[in-house]
Amino acid sequence: MSDEKVRSHGRLAISASVKPRELMSDTPRLRGAWCARIITLFPEAFPGVLGLSLTGKALTEGLWALEIHDLRLFGIGKHRNVDDNPAGGGAGMVLRADVVAAALDEAALGTPADRARWPIVYMSPRGKRFDQATARRLAATDGMTILCGRFEGVDERVLEAYGIEEISLGDFVLTGGEIAATAMLDATVRLLPGVLGNAASTEEESFSSGLLEYPHYTRPASWQGREIPAVLMSGHHGEIAKWRKAEAERLTRERRPDLWAAQQEATEKR
Repeated sequence: MSDEKVRSHGRLAISASVKPRELMSDTPRLRGAWCARIITLFPEAFPGVLGLSLTGKALTEGLWALEIHDLRLFGIGKHRNVDDNPAGGGAGMVLRADVVAAALDEAALGTPADRARWPIVYMSPRGKRFDQATARRLAATDGMTILCGRFEGVDERVLEAYGIEEISLGDFVLTGGEIAATAMLDATVRLLPGVLGNAASTEEESFSSGLLEYPHYTRPASWQGREIPAVLMSGHHGEIAKWRKAEAERLTRERRPDLWAAQQEATEKR
């Protein structure tokens, strides 16, 4: 794979594509914008909620790009079969290596061969657990290709041949990778420059510092007999910062002892 030549028109970028016209986006793309290429049997699942709120606004403004590759178009034979029986027997079907490889080859056009710059991710319950650190790593790349699995999974050979990274949202199983891909993209895209507008908001939220986020309050000051903590109304920024840190630590100890233990271990190593 080699980097595709991209012509720039001011801040916009125009690149060649072999994708069917109906799958191409009519939104502008800023030069160098982070891009997600998704291989799926259900192209209509995207952008879904990614087209709403801040991620949707950023998509419309070209701060990031979304390209969908319909896996069915690479299917074999009259009925465009994409799966077959598992070798050795067993329940369910498995996505064929040749079909998935053809889709990956198309999705790779114009992308860097370096997996650090452009990872290929397969949403899989046996993959490494997705976390905020992974979201930050992915947001620092040029973009990524996401393979959304279906049925019993994907032929292992194609995962090995293409150096695909397996990522899981948690210890549960979904009917397909589209929901998991959407969640991962949302967590990643919001970290891209300009998407949230206020970069400080990503520095204070849960997991950014290894702790859960402190509680939030707003008006009215009194609601159903419950008052906003007095320190938050004091205007004393130093005391407010102390209170928030203490609350973040308390919530982490109570709700995520695993995170608290990791935080304590990291502190001791410093």
